[in-house]
Amino acid sequence: MNEVVLIVDDDISILRTFSKLLQKAGYVTETAETGKEAIEKISKRFYDVVLIDFRLPDMDGTNLLEKISDHLISSVKIMITGFASLDLGAKALDMGIDAYLVKPVSPSDLLSLISEKLKRKTS
Repeated sequence: MNEVVLIVDDDISILRTFSKLLQKAGYVTETAETGKEAIEKISKRFYDVVLIDFRLPDMDGTNLLEKISDHLISSVKIMITGFASLDLGAKALDMGIDAYLVKPVSPSDLLSLISEKLKRKTS
């Protein structure tokens, strides 16, 4: 397993925590603290999984998703937010998000969700 995961979040502690967790599970990780940084990275390489925080300093996660969706057709896209709402969840799912998680995210839930979504993409 050498799937590459891009973690997009403006909270440095979340970037570090998710990176360590995913690396221990065998994933290669990269991080972006802004939507702009995520767009630059996604335009240069393929990511198997993209974890997108809903609230970023320069745009919200749904705006980011609109801008990068062409590059992520075969990627697993997971929206993570501390501000759960049915409207946001429905909008994200309509935009092609594969899953929606509410912070705080349990490490085991995150790992099992990524594994499950990757299996579905490849089967």
